[in-house]
This record gives sequence, structure tokens and C-alpha cells, in this order.
Amino acid sequence: MIILKLFWVFVKIGFTSFGGLSMIPLISSEMIKNGWMTAEEVSDIVAIAEMTPGPLGLNCATFAGIRAAGILGALVANLGIFMPSLTLSLLAAIFFERFSKARLMRDIMVGVRPACLGLVVGVCVTLSLTNYGGAGGISFPAVGIGLLDTLLLFKFKISIPKVIILSAALGLLIFGVLPRLI
Repeated sequence: MIILKLFWVFVKIGFTSFGGLSMIPLISSEMIKNGWMTAEEVSDIVAIAEMTPGPLGLNCATFAGIRAAGILGALVANLGIFMPSLTLSLLAAIFFERFSKARLMRDIMVGVRPACLGLVVGVCVTLSLTNYGGAGGISFPAVGIGLLDTLLLFKFKISIPKVIILSAALGLLIFGVLPRLI
């Protein structure tokens, strides 16, 4: 019975909050009201959830579910907290599938696709100007690191974490260590 109640509590939290910090009062209220945790334990869980990677609501649901009903409780609490996303995604998929052949939907997609591409290109241009623009001009060492990264990723299939670490090391060397030595 606690499993169903835990699921329902986190479904309510998921549907009535907007993620992040807005979930904390709801989680606190439900945990204390149902006797699953004390206020101090809720505070500890929120602190732990803030320190761990991932969304706050999901982390809180995991820790609260474990505290209330073990591993099964964590799984059920996570399923409950995901219900808004799952429900909206399912409805969007049904809507899209049902109307994908309709002329109106095709016309909408003809407009949406280039808009999305334009947004991505716009972000790339903005980030490029920020990352490759030096003081009053182009930062050729930064452009070189970017080209090297592209080569390593696409030609040599080096993993993204390795490329990021190499880029950070090159950035430190070129922009941090070398200028001080010169």
C-alpha cells in the first residue's frame, strides 16, 4: 500500500510543481504528512539532492523513495515524478502521429524545420564569436584548438570526454601558462 501512496504523492508533486526548487515545499509537506520522514531528514535529502548530479526533483524522489520504501520505493517515486514528462511526451507523440499526414501539419513542419536549423546556426555563430574572438580580433590559437577538436572527433573518432580534457589542457597551456612564461 505504501508503494501506491508513494507513487500517487510523487505524481501530484510532478504535476503541481515546475521542477527545481518549487518541488521542495511539496516534497517536504508530503514526506512529513505521511510520516515517511522528519523535517530534518527532508532537509538532509534536499542537501544531498543538490550535491548530486541530475535534476533536483528526480534526486529528491530517489532519496525519499528509498527512505520510505527501499529500492522499489525509489523506482516508484521516480516513475511518479516523471509522469508529467511522460504524459506530455505521449500526448505529443499521439498528436503528431495522428496528424502527421495532414496538410496543415506538413505545412507547419515545413516552417518549423528551417526555424530550428536557423536557431542552431544562430547559437553556433554566437558561441563562435564568443569563443574565437580575441581582444579586438580572431584568436587563432582558439581557432586551432577548435579545428583540432573537429579533426579528433570526426576523423579519428576520439571520445568527447578525451577531446574536452585535451582542449582544456591546451587552453591552460596556451592561454594560462605560456603567457606567464613569455
